[in-house]
Amino acid sequence: MDRYLVVLAGAGLGGLTRYVAGTWIMARYGGRFPLGTLVINITGSFLMGVLMTLLTERLQPHPHWRLFLVVGILGGYTTFSSFEYEIYQAVRDGARWMGMLYLTGSVLFGYLGVWLGATLTARRWQ
Repeated sequence: MDRYLVVLAGAGLGGLTRYVAGTWIMARYGGRFPLGTLVINITGSFLMGVLMTLLTERLQPHPHWRLFLVVGILGGYTTFSSFEYEIYQAVRDGARWMGMLYLTGSVLFGYLGVWLGATLTARRWQ
């Protein structure tokens, strides 16, 4: 049960941080380009690289720290960072084609999923 509460607490903080940061960025810089989301995705990816290196290669922390910081906070902040780290891992471990397939497939099919969901929902409710 402790593990679930650790993830829950981190996800709440990460989601709140995402909302505050995204709102602030868009209020300050505005425009049609989703700058808030871009900044969150990039900073989340950077933090994923830092935290995963520290937690898996440099330090020997209690497993709850990874659940709280990576799964919880970064998961609530952005899942894009997990996506980026998984690609990095595949490429680093010599599975370049798998990493590129994952990258291309996720972006392409992710977009198609959003498009299909939005299209079906819009038609259904008209």
